Amino acid sequence: MNDRSIQHGLQRQLENRRRLLDEGGSRLGWKAAFGAPASLEQFGLDGPLVGFMTDRSVVESGAEVDIADWTRAVGEPEIVVYLDDDIPAGADESQVRSVIGAVGAAIELADIFQPPDDIQSALAVNVFHRSVILGPPDRSRSGADLSGLEAHVRVDGAVIAVTSDVEALTGGIPRVLSHLSGLLAGHGERIRAGEVVICGSIVPPVQLSPGTTFEFELRPLAPISVRAV
Repeated sequence: MNDRSIQHGLQRQLENRRRLLDEGGSRLGWKAAFGAPASLEQFGLDGPLVGFMTDRSVVESGAEVDIADWTRAVGEPEIVVYLDDDIPAGADESQVRSVIGAVGAAIELADIFQPPDDIQSALAVNVFHRSVILGPPDRSRSGADLSGLEAHVRVDGAVIAVTSDVEALTGGIPRVLSHLSGLLAGHGERIRAGEVVICGSIVPPVQLSPGTTFEFELRPLAPISVRAV
């Protein structure tokens, strides 16, 4: 993968972020994307790509989201980390663990409205991010303690995936955050205290249609859900 393509795409993405913040949006955090082993190999990446989130994309659990005009809606069950301090540029995994104050469950909704094989274009459109549902933070799991967690994904009440290896597709959470921090540092940005990071889909993205209810339970944490309409 041409590093120049990544840098140009990320520059355009961050310009859009600054515009949204200037228009009154509030920073929420960041997202990891294309971090599954198959995607890393396909695009020749050494770690996931990054996208941003503002308060305008937050949806409450149990809410309805209108996807009628979306091209290809997908739901992704993810782990979210809540940060108590900034991640310094060049932070190693130990330093990253020290600033993670809590973890929780999250659902990201994305609209794959163009072929995802053009990394520069995908970055420029914020890696297709549309909405996010955030579960409450579990502060007993500071430092990204994921021990004993088991992911259950349901569509319209039917279980479609169960896994206790919640980092199998994303890679280790501290490593993911360290990598994203490095990408952003090259553009003068930093992952900051009070922000959240969703760390990539635990299972392959699930295609959604109007009328679909998507539920994610990261046991023993409380389930979260969203209904597409």
